[in-house]
Amino acid sequence: MVPLRCTIVNGRRRCHHPAMSEPRIDKLAHVAEGASIGPGTTVWQFVVVLDGAVIGADCNLSAHTLVEGGAILGDRVTLKSGVYVWDGVTLEDDVFCGPNATFTNDRNPRSKQPFNLERTTVKKGASIGAGAVISPGVTIGECAMVGAGAVVTRDVPDHATMVGNPARAVS
Repeated sequence: MVPLRCTIVNGRRRCHHPAMSEPRIDKLAHVAEGASIGPGTTVWQFVVVLDGAVIGADCNLSAHTLVEGGAILGDRVTLKSGVYVWDGVTLEDDVFCGPNATFTNDRNPRSKQPFNLERTTVKKGASIGAGAVISPGVTIGECAMVGAGAVVTRDVPDHATMVGNPARAVS
């Protein structure tokens, strides 16, 4: 039996099985050659990762997700089915996105018109519930929780729990 390889990263122990250090990409996924995918990441069937996307180590991209070029995912990010991460969206380490969480990156979208990209950041350890909508240009704070179906239109403080439409903090 091959032993685990362990390292300390930011004060946390991380262990990898050496045989699993390469990303695992399902044969039914489409990953562009210009995408960067970290070790230990799993890309399931019907996932699309476009040229220029950056995905960290030990991530899990469930079926029917998309990561557009210009999007950045840190280490240990989980995307459940139906999550699309667009250009300009950064998900830091340990972020969880529930099924069908929705990101946007243009406040005034129009077909075939100039594009005004707004950057969105989800800080380390934050969780986004199923069906939540994240407006462009917001920052979701470290370890924050966005409830299922919430519509986030403003920045979210660290450790806050947000629910409703528009999303408001609850105690």
